[in-house]
Amino acid sequence: MTEQDVPPGGKPSAGGWEREVLEKLVLGTLQEKRRARRWGIFFKLLTFAWVAVALLLAGGWLGHEAKVSTGRHTALVELRGVIAADSEAAAEDIVTSLRAAFDDSRTAGVVLRINSPGGSPVQSGIIHDEIRRLRSLHPDTPLYAVVEEVCASGSYYVAAAADRIYVDKASLVGSIGVLMEGFGFVGAMEKLGIERRLLTAGRNKGFLDSFSPLPDEQRQHAQSMLDEIHQQFIQVVRTGRGDRLKDSPDLFSGLVWTGAHSIEMGLADALGTVDSVARDVIKAEEVVDFSTRKNLAERLARRFGATAGEAMARVLGAAAQMPSLR
Repeated sequence: MTEQDVPPGGKPSAGGWEREVLEKLVLGTLQEKRRARRWGIFFKLLTFAWVAVALLLAGGWLGHEAKVSTGRHTALVELRGVIAADSEAAAEDIVTSLRAAFDDSRTAGVVLRINSPGGSPVQSGIIHDEIRRLRSLHPDTPLYAVVEEVCASGSYYVAAAADRIYVDKASLVGSIGVLMEGFGFVGAMEKLGIERRLLTAGRNKGFLDSFSPLPDEQRQHAQSMLDEIHQQFIQVVRTGRGDRLKDSPDLFSGLVWTGAHSIEMGLADALGTVDSVARDVIKAEEVVDFSTRKNLAERLARRFGATAGEAMARVLGAAAQMPSLR
C-alpha cells in the first residue's frame, strides 16, 4: 500500500489493500510465466541437442564404428563418392581400411565395394598401388571389387588392381580417359569492356588462366600431360586385366558401358553383389565392415585444411584446372 492510498485522516481508503494484493498477484503470475518460458526453452534446446547427437552418432560423425567378428569373415571396405584428398573416398582413409582388413587374421577375403565416378589420378593411383602391395604381402587373401551403380575412370583405375571385378548388369563401368576442364571468359570480357591485369614472373605462370587467351603452346603442353596420364591409366588396366580384355578401339576411348557389356569387353568378370561374393566366392558369409569413417572434428579439420590448400593454390596460380579421372 502506497501513501496515495492513505487519506488525510490517516486511515487507508477503501479498496487500497485489495489493489496492492492484486498487483502482487499479477506480478507473481508474470514472474512465474517468465520462469516457465525459460524452462521451456531450456528443455527444447536439450531435446534438440539430444536428437542432434543421436543423428550424428547414427551417421558415424562422432565416432568410429566398431569392427566385430566372431570368426572367419569377409572384410568389406567402401569406396564411395568422388576420389579426392578431402572426401570420404580419400586415399588415406581407403588405404587405412584396406590395411586393417588384410591384417585381421580372420579375414578370408576382402571386398572393395565401389560406387564412384572417379576423381584424382594421384589419389586413385595411391589406392591402386597399395592394393597390389597388400596382395603381395597376403597372397592367400583375395580382393574382389564389387560395383554398385558406378565404377568409372579413377574408381576403375582402383578396381583394376582387384583379383576379379563383379558388377550389376545395369552398373556403369569404364570411362578410361582423362579430362581437364574449365571456362574461357576472354570474349565476354571484350564485350563488357573488362581489362584483365595479370602480372606473372615466369612466361607460363598464368597457365590455363580462364581470363586470358589460350596460347597454342600452353594448349599443347596441357594435352601432352593428359596423354601421359592416359597412357599410365591404360597400362594399369592392361596389367590388371591382362588377357581378359577384348581387343576394341573403343576400350580406352573414355566411353562407359553397362555392367553386362563390361563383362563382354573384359572390363569386369561376372555379375555379383557383396553378399553373393562373400557367400559363393570367398565362402565366408559373415561380412565385417572395415571402412574408416571420420568423426565430426576430423571431418571439419580435413575440410579446413583442404580449403586452406585451395586458397594457397589460387595465390600461387595453380588452381585453374587439374587433370581428373572422371
